Amino acid sequence: MDYFAQQLINGLVLGSIYGLIAIGYTMVYGIVGMINFAHGDIFMIGGFIALITFLILVSFGLTAVPLILLVVLLVSMAITALYGWTVERIAYRPLRHSFRLAPMLSAIGMSFVLTNYSQVAQGARVKPVPPIITGGYTLHEGAEGFVVQLSNVQIIVVITTVVLLALFTWLVSRTRLGRDMRACEQDQTMASLLGVDVDRTISMTFVIGAALAAVAGMMYLLYYGLVDFFMGFVAGIKAFTAAVLGGIGSLPGAMLGGLLIGLIETLWSAYFSVEYKDVAAFSILIVVLIFLPTGLLGRPEVEKV
Repeated sequence: MDYFAQQLINGLVLGSIYGLIAIGYTMVYGIVGMINFAHGDIFMIGGFIALITFLILVSFGLTAVPLILLVVLLVSMAITALYGWTVERIAYRPLRHSFRLAPMLSAIGMSFVLTNYSQVAQGARVKPVPPIITGGYTLHEGAEGFVVQLSNVQIIVVITTVVLLALFTWLVSRTRLGRDMRACEQDQTMASLLGVDVDRTISMTFVIGAALAAVAGMMYLLYYGLVDFFMGFVAGIKAFTAAVLGGIGSLPGAMLGGLLIGLIETLWSAYFSVEYKDVAAFSILIVVLIFLPTGLLGRPEVEKV
């Protein structure tokens, strides 16, 4: 039971990271109706920017860890948001009224561009970083000597995810931008006729999604202590799977799907074979979609005629 509790903690932390990335997928799909396949690479860019900012601050002699983390978070979110805005302007806006496959193909091409850009700029090797946050708490010590631990990094990841989810829920439901986003999700033409700046709303959606991906990239760096140019592809596919599992277009569904994918991967790796953890996650996705085609919290689209 102690071993299960430890894996449950690990799975929730990993699922929190997946959930932050999945929110970006589901936001863009909800408004534009397309999948931003470059979003995983935006997450990777955020991780690299966090690492570079951290190294620059340390080289300047800054040693206060809370201040370093705050600066790294703000810089990473700002620069990564600029990347997200650029992806929207280059890969999506010119093709928004083209045939449906055109933006998707453009996004896939942008994904390859970002991946190879990072490989050329930062090299193909894994970039490790020493533990920035250490320590933790012992929750339980079993009779057989197994210790259930909760590290400070895990606490930070979960708290950051909860705070950002609450903040973003407030943004969507209580602010003018949130109302514009929901209006564009329902009908872009009618929203523009009522005074909503559709282009600005879509750009802000990409910016916010990229900022959340940057937070996920920083959390990944803190939790695993490394980044590499290929991590965006793997994490992006997992997060996209989480968004589909929870119900593409549903923000709570994206977070729920991320938590489920993280738990499935962690528990399967702990009790079965780590080589087949991805097979387990995608198999459960297939089973869920057979019985719930719109995902766990997704709503079927009703087309008015």
